Amino acid sequence: MPLYAERIAARHNVIGLSDPDARRIQRLADLWETPAYTDWRRMIDESKDIDLAYVFVPHSQMRRACLALIERGVAIVVEKPAGISQAELRDIKHAAQAAGVPIAVPLVQRGGPVDLWLSKAGRCVYESVQFIAGPPSRYQETSPWMLDAARSGGGCTVNLAPHFVDLFLQSAQAEDASVVAAMSSALHGTEVEDYSTLTIRTGDGRIATIETGYAFPSSPLKRHCSYMRIGPHGTASVWSDGRAWFTSVDGSTETSEFDVDSDPLYPVFVDNVAERLDRGFEGLPTIDDLEKTMSLIWLAYDYSRRGDSHDKHHPEH
Repeated sequence: MPLYAERIAARHNVIGLSDPDARRIQRLADLWETPAYTDWRRMIDESKDIDLAYVFVPHSQMRRACLALIERGVAIVVEKPAGISQAELRDIKHAAQAAGVPIAVPLVQRGGPVDLWLSKAGRCVYESVQFIAGPPSRYQETSPWMLDAARSGGGCTVNLAPHFVDLFLQSAQAEDASVVAAMSSALHGTEVEDYSTLTIRTGDGRIATIETGYAFPSSPLKRHCSYMRIGPHGTASVWSDGRAWFTSVDGSTETSEFDVDSDPLYPVFVDNVAERLDRGFEGLPTIDDLEKTMSLIWLAYDYSRRGDSHDKHHPEH
């Protein structure tokens, strides 16, 4: 939530916020000059003329919160994964469709500097991503539920990988895909995984390997990240320090350097939400996009638990 806070203050008139621990949200209540509740149900019941709700409750509560808002016809921004199973996400999607309620999802890497650079390669054929964030201890003070598998649904895979699965599916224009996965909590021994590798293969042979983790040390560097995309136009790559290369199929290479920190992408998302709310969040990632992404994420968890192979998965089936 802190990634959104300042821009929400600038772009929205906030009429309420909630958290079970009122102390954690006092700063936000002061910033937004709004009442603070300890129960989101009471907040919804007592608030009038709600145009928009940001739903960042624990993942196990997302379905219930979204359905309550959809019943009132309130437009929603919901963080991934929108529930702790594919069935919960689909309940939200189908209810929103039936009620004509728009839902936007902050898959903020879309259209960001990394996405734009990788697009130089053209439609993705092969992709490799590493995004290793700080240790799980960073959630102890702010969001301890993130380390409770029953409330979060998982660790780094459910939290970090959706961004990069989404980028691959978008670039590859994938109609169907299968996934194999390996996950572990060997480094920190938490209830949720702190390292994960997914290998995704589309029906026409396009492949992505996506590594995520809560395994980088606590540091001002925040994380390690690297990206490589191979496509018909050449190969594009980006490193943690922002250095980027693109080598075209004719052998020429261009370089650049830019900020790869994903934190600045969240205020941009808030601006887009504010500007496109009246148009049903036109052009922003939707619950349909999240469904396609999360279908592979949940299959990856199944694969990791059972070690079984999976047939091709069609998100609508």
